[in-house]
Amino acid sequence: QGRVVESGGGLVQPGGSLRLSCAAPSLAMDIYDMAWYRRAPGKQRELVAQITYEGHTTYADSVKGRFTISRDNAEKTVYLQMNSLKPEDTAVYSCNAHFTRARGGAYDYWGQGTQVTVSS
Repeated sequence: QGRVVESGGGLVQPGGSLRLSCAAPSLAMDIYDMAWYRRAPGKQRELVAQITYEGHTTYADSVKGRFTISRDNAEKTVYLQMNSLKPEDTAVYSCNAHFTRARGGAYDYWGQGTQVTVSS
């Protein structure tokens, strides 16, 4: 099993909501920056939302006000609450765990991804 595992994707109608989860049971997640990326068909992967180990969040302009990223370090899980979904949100969503070493180099772990389809 991978270091990070996503769940929660599915088919939803426009205007609907989904919550994605990213579990990282074998990581010391409290020291990792966590992020959600997505890749739509025919497009490059893009950063959707990030939450640093300190809890600071950033969002892509296209999802601001609709998506919320949060983390529960005790549960070693990161969430992406997606509201007011649009067809253009359709993509494979992947979770990333990133840790930059003080002496150089970094650790990056990716999940397999979960499909989100927004369609009527």
